[in-house]
Amino acid sequence: MEKLNDNFFEDDELDIEAKHFRFHVGMRNIKTAIAATLCAFIYAFFERNPTFACIGAIFGMGSDFKDSKRSGGNRLFGTIIGGLIGMALFYVYIQYYPEPTSNFRFMLFELLFIGIIILVLVCQFLVVPGAIQPAGVVLCIILFNTPVDAYISYPLNRIFDTAIGVIIGIA
Repeated sequence: MEKLNDNFFEDDELDIEAKHFRFHVGMRNIKTAIAATLCAFIYAFFERNPTFACIGAIFGMGSDFKDSKRSGGNRLFGTIIGGLIGMALFYVYIQYYPEPTSNFRFMLFELLFIGIIILVLVCQFLVVPGAIQPAGVVLCIILFNTPVDAYISYPLNRIFDTAIGVIIGIA
């Protein structure tokens, strides 16, 4: 049996030695915590769930302004792309299954496959390849976790919440 490495940080792939590791809370960490908390605080006044705004704020926080715009922009554009594609595909789905039955999910698999192909092509066309992952996440949430009566309002609310969070994170 091969002997396991006793020290996780001696792994060549990590290129980090254990003696150089230290816990550190820097200004970026503080700003990220402030941005996410500010989102949650603002949303409390409107009695809205702050989850997606907080996620947007965290994604909108980069090492500098340029990185923040890139990270936050990828998250926002991904949410918009995934939300719009998800709404369109969910509309197609409810045309076939307005009242879901036990067999209703099989069409969602096909729509997910088509949706991912479409979102990859849209992200490539718009030259925002970093938006592919957040777009895919939003697409999956819409297709598999959204009630039929909320397939339009849910994605629009997620887009709005993410935009607020990204703006606060970048600010």
